[in-house]
Amino acid sequence: MTEVTPSLSIGQVAERTGLSVHALRFYEREGIMFSPVRRGPGRRRVYSEDDVEWLTLCIILRASGMPLPALRQYTELVRQGEGNEDERLELLRLHQTRVTAQLAELGRCLDLINFKVGVYEDIVAHTAADPAR
Repeated sequence: MTEVTPSLSIGQVAERTGLSVHALRFYEREGIMFSPVRRGPGRRRVYSEDDVEWLTLCIILRASGMPLPALRQYTELVRQGEGNEDERLELLRLHQTRVTAQLAELGRCLDLINFKVGVYEDIVAHTAADPAR
């Protein structure tokens, strides 16, 4: 007995992933889908749960700042199958380094913002305590 994979419309995938229909079509055009999107009756796009899982990974990588060319390269490496894990690892390590640097910079920014919030909280508290000021 063959297992039937439920088909999802582009609208359903957009709803589940938070991507717009336009973004889904863009990912397809850019070669970022793991496998070609199937077409159903009327040539409408038909997605699988595997497509949703792949898109979820891509969304996270993009949200972390991975550039499209790097995401495209990673997709191509995964598509090629086993034997290029060292290349995938190197690509992800480079991205990991960039994200770690971004987090450090954001930490410095947050420190300054926290300091400024404290300054203004003190000013507001003193002004409220001494309205004649």
